[in-house]
Amino acid sequence: MDAVTSRRFPALSGGLGGVLLPRLFQAGLVAWLVGTLTFVLTRTLPGDMAYRIAAGRYGHDMVNSAAAEAVRVELALDQPALLAYLNWLGDLLRLDLGNSLVSGEPVLHELSHQLGHSLGLAMVAVLLSLLLGPPLGLAAGLRPGGVLDRASEGLASLLRALPPFALGLLLILLFSVSLGWLPAAGHGRVAHFVLPALTLALALAAVSSRVARNAMVEVSGSAYYAFSRTKGLGERLSFLRHGLRNAAVPIVAYLGVQFVYLIEGVVVVETLFAWPGIGHSLVHAIVARDVPMIQGTALVMGLMFVALNTGVDLLCHGLDPRRRQS
Repeated sequence: MDAVTSRRFPALSGGLGGVLLPRLFQAGLVAWLVGTLTFVLTRTLPGDMAYRIAAGRYGHDMVNSAAAEAVRVELALDQPALLAYLNWLGDLLRLDLGNSLVSGEPVLHELSHQLGHSLGLAMVAVLLSLLLGPPLGLAAGLRPGGVLDRASEGLASLLRALPPFALGLLLILLFSVSLGWLPAAGHGRVAHFVLPALTLALALAAVSSRVARNAMVEVSGSAYYAFSRTKGLGERLSFLRHGLRNAAVPIVAYLGVQFVYLIEGVVVVETLFAWPGIGHSLVHAIVARDVPMIQGTALVMGLMFVALNTGVDLLCHGLDPRRRQS
């Protein structure tokens, strides 16, 4: 960006413009790449696409070759792949994701309903992980090598090593089958949130606790933190005034990495707990070869990742004055 542009549009040469412009470009690139990859992958899956779509519409017991052929003609599934791709690309430029091949409903309408359930589950999981992980990590970082530090490290390693479906099954066996405290699956009551949100939150908290611990160790060993103690501030005031905010920057920054796990884990967890969200919908769309739904769901998940990372960048921008100065 030249000097003239910088003088005329100072917000674009730095500050928030330096955060938002790369993310806008990334969003467009993600939309094209995700849509293209899902188009190619769904076209290369084995089996008859028309038969799968007909089975999704009418049920597997009611499908025959005539029904599959009728679906093929109706949806023009025998047209060349390049022509179908160009038609999809034109629809994407018009922000039209098309209609579901199974239900006939607009993809945006289907996703708007399912996305609300997924976002609610994700928000509960993130809040729960922030309540569990960073406080434990900060406490462990104040006394590195202590009992709490070693115990939290072992627990974090165990939780992070477990895949989401294994952790979810263990929680179901403990709280639903053995104790009978919580429903194993479903949606509609507050109790249904607990197990899927806890499954996501424990793995997120396992990582964030170690990030918070390492950040606190670095901050507590810094010169400015030592100076706060020598000028008369106690442990509590030194932590609140000089430790907490500086340790929060890497924790918030690492949220962007955690969102990758969150978006990935939502697909598995929603399927395991029969949660009617976007991940559960993606699995059913793949089975039914509902190409517009697959593309729309993958596109929304990719753009969610970009939007969440943009939010993380803006939070770090607000927390750390050095970012604003640079």
